[in-house]
Amino acid sequence: MISRLALLLAIVVLPAAAQDYARERRWADEVVPTLVVGDAVWLETTSGRKFLAIHAPAAKPRGAVVIVHGIGVHPDHGVIGALRTRLTDLGWTTLSIQMPVQASDARSEAYYPKLFPEAIDRIARAGAWLAGQSGKRPALVSHSLGSWMANEYFDTTADSPFVAWACLGLTGGYSLATWFSPRPILDVYGENDLEPSVSAAWRRRVTLATAPEGSRQAMIAGADHFYAGKEEELSRTLDAWLSEVLR
Repeated sequence: MISRLALLLAIVVLPAAAQDYARERRWADEVVPTLVVGDAVWLETTSGRKFLAIHAPAAKPRGAVVIVHGIGVHPDHGVIGALRTRLTDLGWTTLSIQMPVQASDARSEAYYPKLFPEAIDRIARAGAWLAGQSGKRPALVSHSLGSWMANEYFDTTADSPFVAWACLGLTGGYSLATWFSPRPILDVYGENDLEPSVSAAWRRRVTLATAPEGSRQAMIAGADHFYAGKEEELSRTLDAWLSEVLR
C-alpha cells in the first residue's frame, strides 16, 4: 500500500505531522455559507468527532451516490464540486464528504497509514446515512487518494451498503482483495492523467475482468488527473454507468 501511495508524490512534496482538524473547520467556515446546490450536514465518526458532508437531493432521484475527494481538498473543490452538482442535476442524490486531511504541505506518507482508519470510518458513516435518507443502497464515487481510501474501505468492510464503485484517477493497480469484487466497478482515468494511473491501466483491466457484469474501464480523452475542462464528459460517463448498474 505504501508503494502505491508514494506515487502521489507527483502532487505533494513536503512532510506534515498530525491530522489537521483545524484546516477542516476553516474550510467548513468558508464553504458552507457559499453553497448554492445542497445543504451542509454534520456526520459523526465512531470517536464522536463531527465532519462536514454536503447533501444534494435530486428532484426526481434515480439513486444515491457518496463522493470521496482526493488529497488535501474539501467536498466542494474542483472536479468534486462539479460532479456533485452535475450528478444531482442528472437525477442522482449526492453526499460529498470531507475526508481526513493534513497540513497543506503534507506528502502522501503523512496520510497512510495514519489517516486511513478514520477515512474508512467516514466512508462507512456516509454510506449508512445516505442509505437511510434515500431508502436506496448507494454507489461510491472516489477520486485520486480518495480512491485508495475507498479501496482500503472495501478491503476491510465485509458488510458494505455500497452496490457499485466508480474509481477515478487511481495511481497504480487495485489491491488483491479487489479481485472478484461483489460489486461492479467503473475504472476511470484521463488520457493525460498522472503516469502511474495511465501505465497501470492494463493491470486494473485485469482486475475488472473478475468483477461482476457492468464492470469496465473508461478513458476520458484529453483529460488530466483533475478532469479540468472535461467535467461534463466525466459526469455523463458516470451517469450512463450508474443508470446501467443501479437500474
